[in-house]
Amino acid sequence: MRSAASKHVTRSVSVGVVAGDGPEKQAARSVSVGVVVGDGRACSPTPRAGILLPVSHRYLDAPVPIALAHRGGWMRDASGDVDTALENTAPAFQHAVDLGYRYLETDAHATSDGVLLAFHDPTLDRATDREGRIAALPYSEVAKARVAGREPIPLLEDLLGSWPHVRLNIDIKGDEAVVPLLRVLRRTGAWDRVCVGSFDQRRLDRARRLFDRPVATSCGPREVIRLRAASLSPLLRPLAARAPVCAQIPVSHAGIPLVTRDVIATAHRLGMQVHVWTINDTAVMRRLLDAGVDGIVTDETEGLRRVLIERGAWHDAHGGPVADR
Repeated sequence: MRSAASKHVTRSVSVGVVAGDGPEKQAARSVSVGVVVGDGRACSPTPRAGILLPVSHRYLDAPVPIALAHRGGWMRDASGDVDTALENTAPAFQHAVDLGYRYLETDAHATSDGVLLAFHDPTLDRATDREGRIAALPYSEVAKARVAGREPIPLLEDLLGSWPHVRLNIDIKGDEAVVPLLRVLRRTGAWDRVCVGSFDQRRLDRARRLFDRPVATSCGPREVIRLRAASLSPLLRPLAARAPVCAQIPVSHAGIPLVTRDVIATAHRLGMQVHVWTINDTAVMRRLLDAGVDGIVTDETEGLRRVLIERGAWHDAHGGPVADR
């Protein structure tokens, strides 16, 4: 993700951004970005009075801004150093829950025999001590893998069962995961506790068609484009999709600014929340919150928690405000 044109940026800062969808693109890199306001004016919080279609899905019944722990978020070892290796593991998710996070972000892949895993990459190679494509392996083989050589890959169903008060933001990573996800939701009855998204619009549309009951979904790639176009003029607003409850977007993509004053306002008018990923710099967090975004996805779970506490905007997993401690 590149920085927007200079006339659109209020102030640039350095932020680590996780880019791309494949395992070869997972390394965090430092880029210069700014919160874009579209016309060069300073951002101010976006008023909510103009919402035309209220956000009513129970998945989003928590007070905004929402804090989402990306793959459970980073942990710290005994010496206090950041440990980034245990992504999408039970200890990472437990750490976020212990901090008070109510929303966890994760990914979904299915094994060859239809077992749904909370795991990002299509292969075991990068994150675990084993190799192979998950979709080509039975669960009996995948279960032997250890993330960072230490932790087993969790079943997505176990995440739903372990923390009944927690909401899961699920990125469907493979076509083979769609039906297993449907089965998990049927078994657990967790229809109101998940928000489903995908970087593949066709895959996301298929999931929406298959779900037996209403499920919160985020914008797919085509719907993000339509939202961005709709933000340019009220005449283009009919282009925007009505199905998603939120737009989960990076600050910019391919040099095109996505988090603008007009995009945020248009999403709000359409009844959508705006969540921005993956933000690990606290200065950028503050600017995005000032701009009126409704949620931030982060690896730096402790940092986002501190920022929200400073602003009197942190709520624990039970929905109550929390003072700094």
